[in-house]
Amino acid sequence: MSQNIPSFTGQPLTVAQALEQAAARWPDQPFVNVLSETARAYGIDAGELGYRDALERVTTLRQQYAGAGYGHGHRVGLMLDNRPAFLLHWLALNGLGVSVVPVSSELRSAELEYLIAHSELLLVVAPPARHALLEASARAAAQAVALMGDGDQPPRARRPAPALGEPVGLATECGLLYTSGTTGRPKGCMLSNRYYLLAGAWYASLGGHVSLQPGRERMLTPLPLVHMNAMAFSVTAMMLTGGCISLVDRFHPDSWWASVRESKATVIHYLGVMPAMLMKAPESAPDRDHSVRFGFGAGVNRSLHQPFEARFGFPLIEAWAMTETGAGGVIIAHDEPREVGSNCFGREAADLEVRIVADSGSPAGVDEPGELLVRHAGADPRDGFFSGYLKDEQATAEAWAGGWFHTGDVVRRDAQGLLHFIDRRKNVIRRSGENIAAIEVESVLLQHPAVRAVAVAATPDALRGDEVLACVITDSDPAPGAPRDALAHDLVRWCLARLAYYKAPGYVAFVDSLPLTSSQKVQRGELKRMAATLPGQSHCVDTRALKKRQS
Repeated sequence: MSQNIPSFTGQPLTVAQALEQAAARWPDQPFVNVLSETARAYGIDAGELGYRDALERVTTLRQQYAGAGYGHGHRVGLMLDNRPAFLLHWLALNGLGVSVVPVSSELRSAELEYLIAHSELLLVVAPPARHALLEASARAAAQAVALMGDGDQPPRARRPAPALGEPVGLATECGLLYTSGTTGRPKGCMLSNRYYLLAGAWYASLGGHVSLQPGRERMLTPLPLVHMNAMAFSVTAMMLTGGCISLVDRFHPDSWWASVRESKATVIHYLGVMPAMLMKAPESAPDRDHSVRFGFGAGVNRSLHQPFEARFGFPLIEAWAMTETGAGGVIIAHDEPREVGSNCFGREAADLEVRIVADSGSPAGVDEPGELLVRHAGADPRDGFFSGYLKDEQATAEAWAGGWFHTGDVVRRDAQGLLHFIDRRKNVIRRSGENIAAIEVESVLLQHPAVRAVAVAATPDALRGDEVLACVITDSDPAPGAPRDALAHDLVRWCLARLAYYKAPGYVAFVDSLPLTSSQKVQRGELKRMAATLPGQSHCVDTRALKKRQS
């Protein structure tokens, strides 16, 4: 990764300028593609929008916003999901120095009240059906927020732009993205234009298995635009290389390959659960009927990694990053050896420094788990990272304690210098002195044909400290008694055949839903609280007797 944005981009100072330069170089190339399934989901037209036409629409929108008084230092919320309108409003506002706050449509009143008050939103662009909820949430937050739908004229800005007259550039806040809040209140990550441009430029200049060809790529992603991956890496990389982005409303397992073929995708992005769900479908002749050269993502189950690549005919490139690190701290296994099937995510580039710290506080040895700490190797250790947490200097300082960004992720480095992901530090279960990664147990259970969704957590055990508890959602609710017990035992035997005995669930709880964040991540704090109360309840099966050391 280069510390400077590659010269082929003309070194834009804003994301909006990247669109302008792409439209000048590739005016007739498609920028955004709306698939038929996504068009039906959103009630919009299917088809492609070229770079020149996109720039015309962005320019018109920008003039409307400027005429209504929006400018440098304002913040505007976008509750538009993965509609193309999200990109057009974002780029129009970015050209004025307005920061956008992606707002998930999954948020409800309490979450919206917090976000609206904390970010001091001036305006939210959202479908009219969402306006009543937004209005009520703003009122409860005692915050005056204007509302508009896509296609409406922007209402007059209620206050002047805080940085009116100051130049808009690389350091200007481009977006305010909120962390998922899996263990507490979401934090607002302030992200600059440089953050976004560097993310796209890093992606565009990788090479190896990840070689983006200017003017030729077609990327398909099911990830939401409220996340940094889709917004910063995917969209910005496509603009810097003249590629086409196909945004789907969400991942649909049954129609995924139809979407891949309709989009003519050469690149797909994936979440860790996607390969497991796709591998459940029976093999068929069209499995390789696609144009995909590689997939980019994280968290693929290690036992499925090689079988997936062999079946579908392209590599799944595992990477590591966080909203806070952006391209300043990203690591990716895009070159060989990739150590497929080992949760390997590569090794750091020359301009990134890495430390792995064991529980004792000393540097971790070879293959010894420890917390991952990262920083940029140049003069500015925070280059490419987030600018800080909004209104929380203490949390920002704690995250950067000692001059290193503390990721909270547990990893190990092998003898070849490659890094392997284990789990989030807060998700590790400590049973009889053994550290167990919840994500590893979840990945194995997700492969069972009866499991639709699962989350694993620690539950207190008087003898062992912690015991493994799995909350399972099945396609059909097991009846009380023997059928429920039989399925629980089958799930544990499934794990025992694939994992060390101590990692298998000691309890299996059949639940109707999991505690999720607005971005559909498991709320680990709530899950842990729930797990402590489940043993002894009728829908929770005690399977500890099945966990025996194998000879």
